[in-house]
Amino acid sequence: MSIPLTADGDMEDLPRTVRREKEARAREAREREAREREAQPSGLAAPQPEPIAYATADPYAGYPEPEAYPASVRSIDVPFVRLMVFFLKAVFAAIPAMIMLIGLLWLGGQALEAAFPELLKAKILITFPNS
Repeated sequence: MSIPLTADGDMEDLPRTVRREKEARAREAREREAREREAQPSGLAAPQPEPIAYATADPYAGYPEPEAYPASVRSIDVPFVRLMVFFLKAVFAAIPAMIMLIGLLWLGGQALEAAFPELLKAKILITFPNS
C-alpha cells in the first residue's frame, strides 16, 4: 500500500496561497527569460565584450560616494562687532544699487510718457491753495 505525499508534484494538494506564489515565481522567470532574449542583439551568436573604460580625470573615481550625514544648526556664534561691520558694508554696497534702480525706473517712466502721452493726464498733481 502506498501513501501519496502531499507535495508530490500534484498542485491540487497545495494550499491556494502557495500555488499562487509558485505560479507567480514561474511567471516572473518566464518574463525574465523573455526580456533577456529580447535584449540580445539579433544576428549575433555571442554577446559582445564590454568596452574598455579609460581612466577619468576624477581623482575619486574608484572610491565610494561619501555619505551625507544629517545635520542641524543650533546656534551661530558671531561677535556683535563683526556682525555690525558686515551689515554696515551691506548698507554701503546697497547705496549704488539703489541709485541705479532709481535711475532705471526714472528712465522707464520717461519712456512710457514719450510712448503714451495720454498718461500725462493721469498724473496726480498736489497743489496747495492760495492762502
